[in-house]
Amino acid sequence: MAMMRLRREDPRVVGSFRLHRRLGAGGMGVVYLGSDKKGQRVALKVIRPDLAEDQEFRSRFAREVSAARRIRGGCTARLVAADLEAERPWFATQYVPGPSLHDKVAEEGPLYAADTAAIGAALSEGLVAVHEAGVVHRDLKPSNILLSPKGPRIIDFGIAWATGASTLTHVGTAVGSPGFLAPEQVRGAAVTPATDVFSLGATLAYASTGDSPFGHGSSEVMLYRVVHEEPHLHGVPDALAPLVRACLAKDPADRPSTLQLSLRLKEIAAREAHGLGEVRPPGPRTSVSDRASVGLADTSPDQQRTTQRRAAPGTPPPRGAAPSRGGAPSRGGVASRPGTRPGQSGRGTGNRPAPRSGAGRPARTTGTKLRPANPRLLRQRLTVFVVVTLLVALGIAVAQGCSGPARGLGGDGGEQRTGVRQAPVPGDGQGRVA
Repeated sequence: MAMMRLRREDPRVVGSFRLHRRLGAGGMGVVYLGSDKKGQRVALKVIRPDLAEDQEFRSRFAREVSAARRIRGGCTARLVAADLEAERPWFATQYVPGPSLHDKVAEEGPLYAADTAAIGAALSEGLVAVHEAGVVHRDLKPSNILLSPKGPRIIDFGIAWATGASTLTHVGTAVGSPGFLAPEQVRGAAVTPATDVFSLGATLAYASTGDSPFGHGSSEVMLYRVVHEEPHLHGVPDALAPLVRACLAKDPADRPSTLQLSLRLKEIAAREAHGLGEVRPPGPRTSVSDRASVGLADTSPDQQRTTQRRAAPGTPPPRGAAPSRGGAPSRGGVASRPGTRPGQSGRGTGNRPAPRSGAGRPARTTGTKLRPANPRLLRQRLTVFVVVTLLVALGIAVAQGCSGPARGLGGDGGEQRTGVRQAPVPGDGQGRVA
């Protein structure tokens, strides 16, 4: 997480905490990196001076503190201390090291399907705890998700609201981030846990493609697309696309629950991590015609491998080329076509040639042709085959050499071997076999 030096107007001490750096600033206030007397680091949020006297913002700030206190589990930053009666109300939460999901994707590109599914499963499980506390986040988006070493954390409950409350603070004004809002938020209808499911679906689409599923534009254009247009999921991996599309259903009743979402994403993450990983995801908005369709129905890992091989039978990669992760098709479900240049997929979207992280296993099969996983093992097998072949040939030659002279002798030996008695031929003094 980027840190900035304290400015002249920033406080140096708040409550019992000493402030060290700025972590960021938002519409409500500034977030600082601080520490207590024991050295415990905290993220301390202070309301802006010009808003401290606004009762509406004080109430909104109090709701954020209340939501943080009610949620149990490791999905959020734990509340450490708060003072809502101070001249500038503040609260401190446990500091979460690590970049936001937005910064991660912006700096390193779209995530692999296995990584996206694993993050989505953890977030879904976290939302279960949030919703059990009677809270709806209402502003779940990539910048409000921190990727800590212990897993993703949901932050910024500044506009969190009780289940069933309206999303409008003023008539005709929706609260949240365009492109990640649910349709019911845009319309001003009551929010439910399904509202956060929609936002999570848009967040997973962003993690997979590096772009919002509703594109870019002004707030009005984005809100219109959310309500009236279908999301663009052309760059989302086939393993995730059906589930993400279900999360982005216009009707909240058609979306999966957070528990169902967590279980399904765990299955996808496990399957992708055990041999069905893909090459580096291409950029957003790739052609849909090149993608092989993969259903949402549950199948075994062996059936999934067979389906992908039949959908995109390719040729073995060159000996010197870097193996793909698990030898599976690319993120869109299509293997690179023969003749493409290194670092390019068959769709021409500019896949990066080498994976960022994770040790991919070399392909064991390509189509119907067997390919050893280790070149050294191949050489050993060829050496043994040649040696055994030479020994067998030498043995045959020796056997033929030992038996050859015996066949040329006449007399009893020939009769004993063949069991045929030799009869004299008239006019010939030597016995010949008739």
